[in-house]
Amino acid sequence: MSYDPSPSHPYRPPGPTPAYDPYTYDTYPWAPYEAPEPAGRRPQRHAALGHHSDLRVLRSAYRWQRRVATLTALGYFVLFLILSAFAPSFMTSTVSDGLPTGLLLALVQVPVTWLAIALYEQTARRRVDPIADRIRKQAELDVKREGGR
Repeated sequence: MSYDPSPSHPYRPPGPTPAYDPYTYDTYPWAPYEAPEPAGRRPQRHAALGHHSDLRVLRSAYRWQRRVATLTALGYFVLFLILSAFAPSFMTSTVSDGLPTGLLLALVQVPVTWLAIALYEQTARRRVDPIADRIRKQAELDVKREGGR
């Protein structure tokens, strides 16, 4: 084992201290060099997409859409269950030629489910999709603006 008495870094004689410039000082080799921002840069007219209030509006519109569809389908089914449990005489009464009311209400569940799907699609087209399209277009514009810099 040998000992190397030479210093690990070179000796610099003391001299006048140069003026401080944050972009010319020595950095570690792995630290990236940060260039100054150009002076003629325009400020953004709108907030970044992550801070946009449109995202909150989109979430609430989507929440409304889910509630309408869910309450339509589940509301009817819960009504059917309540009638089955608490009004058995009503559910066993006949509507026409031996068709019990309970069976008729059970068969109506299929069209009610289709109605819930139609309401889901309609509220998507009317409330959710326009907001999502606006956010998508704004994001594309943001990407183009950032790409042009």
